[in-house]
Amino acid sequence: MENDDLFICIDHVGLAVPSLDDAIEFHTKVMGWRVLHREKNEEQGVEEAMIGTGDQLAENAQIQLLAPLSDESTIAKFIGRNGPGMQQLAYRVRDLDKVMATLKERGVRLLYPEPRRGTAGSRINFCHPKDTGGVLLELVEPAAH
Repeated sequence: MENDDLFICIDHVGLAVPSLDDAIEFHTKVMGWRVLHREKNEEQGVEEAMIGTGDQLAENAQIQLLAPLSDESTIAKFIGRNGPGMQQLAYRVRDLDKVMATLKERGVRLLYPEPRRGTAGSRINFCHPKDTGGVLLELVEPAAH
């Protein structure tokens, strides 16, 4: 019997931070997390780090620290409106295209017509917060390893 669940698990929680280095220092030295991955995503306008307890990305739920690359980036605008803090909740999926089609059929608006590149080569899209109770939900299909 095929598993009909749309989502595998919580992939990560995204935190908007003004300084990635300061956030990494706090989360590693004070909270005891480890940096598992760090990259710049020019398309999304962020520098990011995935922190967690596992040995590899996508082993367990992670925390994503997101710092703006410019004042015009979505994360900079979020921090300007709301201050630093939780910016999004991400659900891991097996088949992003299938989940996008199912959610659209169910009346959920997606921010992008096609998937975009996310952390470590993953495929991503976002559900409009007005359709999800005010929470920005990210859909993440991890890159095949």
